[in-house]
Amino acid sequence: MRVPTADDLLARALEPAAAADAARRLAGFDADSPESLWSAARTRWLTPDVPFAVHHAVYEAVFADRPASAPPPPAWTPDPDAAAATNLAAACRRLGLADYDALWRWSVAHREDFWRDAVTTLGIRFEREPDAVLDLSAGVEDPRWLPGARLNVAASCLDGDPDADALVWKDERGPLRRMTRGELGQAVRRAAGAFRRFGVGPGDAVAIAMPMTAEAVVAYLGLVHAGSVVVSIADSFSAAEIATRARLAGARLVVTSDAIPRGGRVLPMAARAFEAGFERAVVVRLADGADVTLREGDVWWDDFLADAVPLEAPHAASPDDVTNVLFSSGTTGEPKAIPWTHLTPIKCAMDGCYHHDIRGGDVVAWPTNIGWMMGPWLIYAALVNGAAVALYHGAPNTPGFCRFVEEAGVTMLGVVPSLVRAWRAGGHADGVDWSRIRCFSSTGEASNPEDMLWLMSRVPGYRPVVEYCGGTEIGGGYITQTLVQAASPATFSTPALGLDFVILDDEGRPADVGELFLVPPSIGLSQRLIHRDHHEVYYAGCPRGPRGETLRRHGDQMERLPGGYYRALGRADDTMNLGGIKVSSAEIERAVADTPGIVETAAIAVPPPGGGPARLVICAVVSPGTRPDAAALRQTMQQAIRTRLNPLFHVHDVVVVDALPRTASNKVMRRVLRDRYRG
Repeated sequence: MRVPTADDLLARALEPAAAADAARRLAGFDADSPESLWSAARTRWLTPDVPFAVHHAVYEAVFADRPASAPPPPAWTPDPDAAAATNLAAACRRLGLADYDALWRWSVAHREDFWRDAVTTLGIRFEREPDAVLDLSAGVEDPRWLPGARLNVAASCLDGDPDADALVWKDERGPLRRMTRGELGQAVRRAAGAFRRFGVGPGDAVAIAMPMTAEAVVAYLGLVHAGSVVVSIADSFSAAEIATRARLAGARLVVTSDAIPRGGRVLPMAARAFEAGFERAVVVRLADGADVTLREGDVWWDDFLADAVPLEAPHAASPDDVTNVLFSSGTTGEPKAIPWTHLTPIKCAMDGCYHHDIRGGDVVAWPTNIGWMMGPWLIYAALVNGAAVALYHGAPNTPGFCRFVEEAGVTMLGVVPSLVRAWRAGGHADGVDWSRIRCFSSTGEASNPEDMLWLMSRVPGYRPVVEYCGGTEIGGGYITQTLVQAASPATFSTPALGLDFVILDDEGRPADVGELFLVPPSIGLSQRLIHRDHHEVYYAGCPRGPRGETLRRHGDQMERLPGGYYRALGRADDTMNLGGIKVSSAEIERAVADTPGIVETAAIAVPPPGGGPARLVICAVVSPGTRPDAAALRQTMQQAIRTRLNPLFHVHDVVVVDALPRTASNKVMRRVLRDRYRG
């Protein structure tokens, strides 16, 4: 294949005036491959101040003739010196392995040895060292990791230089604030003592339902330090959904905020927590002017901490003791309550160390919430690796957040694709300096390649986007990217270290496109559910792997691409990701069930034509004789979802159908509806 010259490229992609300017910047460069030509363009010329339309046109022109059999075109390739400085390269040198591929193969062939090395590298602190790393006497569904150990994972978050930053945060209108690791440790021990004084003992469940603020982090780690159980509830849920999660986890006390300051507005929070029926509440003051009257027995956060005797020694626990209950949507409409233990954060921290290259002194930002797994993930992935957590108390889809990333000196920025689209459409990142960012990461929903290319281009020379897909029941990712492999927008480059998977077609045969099944065991994989049969949910009815392996159901559809890359194709079951939040079709359908004139509905997630975050479409069967107005139905259903479920879920379209397609056993075939809508 002939490699286009720089002049060929510029003539193909640009208007004459722009081509002449670019030619001057690339003068004397002789490309020997499309990859080298693109590398020269992004490092010598395509700076963030060059209009993105030019970036995109050049990228498309360089790789226009790429054969389908080639790997997806790279938008970023690792600099050899930078790659040699990564945590992954250090691991390969330490273990005597030639490269990343060898490291991954070793990590799944010798899982016990891999996790032994990871625990040591991460500096996990034990009160009592484990007798072994892995006991498989009960089988891969129920492994015993670190048997005999006593530990409290909160201690590993607080070790390190007491003068180093642990938290960096900013209100929408306030100054940048910082808390050192030493100060965080003092605050956590004080909070743990306050919970004990409040009658919260080891094993007791306490909900946290509020934005991800410095106080939320202190409360979270304080409960873990005290041996209690955090019940993570997203601040966007309705009172009814908060109550459901509290009931499932047995939480009667809640830590919440008076309100939620967001984009100049003040949204209610404590009122929803009170309505959810908690017996008592500890309320953090966040919003100026919020009108909140405490009930009898409730207490303000500052009063809760006043005169508390710090709990100096962390509660020593078994690795399998529960630290956190999180929720993930199931197909039945009631959320799955998934316990995290003292083991799960090790998976978070390992993924942060190796796949996101988080190091001591880094600053990690990921707009999220304590109610979603990425909230606790952020705490553990940053703090265990010696980095600081960056928190913005406000709306992330604003110029203010983008400026905060610069001001806080963020080195790893996590996103959901919908947020990237908002930044790009609004020009919110224009003029900001993100040059300290070493990598981005994206999770929660399918990425749009053009949006991810835009994100890469926001830093001079480009930075990779670590596509990261996993789940609450994994404690992190099963498929991801690294900083030692070329990054192509909206694709994955590798299974996560310590994990393997297979892709099977509808007949259970290995395929390049199909449903993905995990190959256990791994630290981080859940081993129980609350009020649900774990085996039934994840293992029952699964086929065997190509070599007879026990497989674990996860529910994602995946496509294998040339060169070891992968592309996510959405869910294989009746759940969907909307704005980075996993929700079941049944939950959506239950919320709109009372819409006047509607007989039944089916909620589906449909990707846009160019790929990217899924759109919520509701197919509705109306009452006989009704003349439906789709726009009015959409408005009514949107209001029902906002009130009863979550205001962050937006209805893209309502389609009136004569009937819902069903299987012989009367199950709605949502896949058929998706195919019809896309067609």
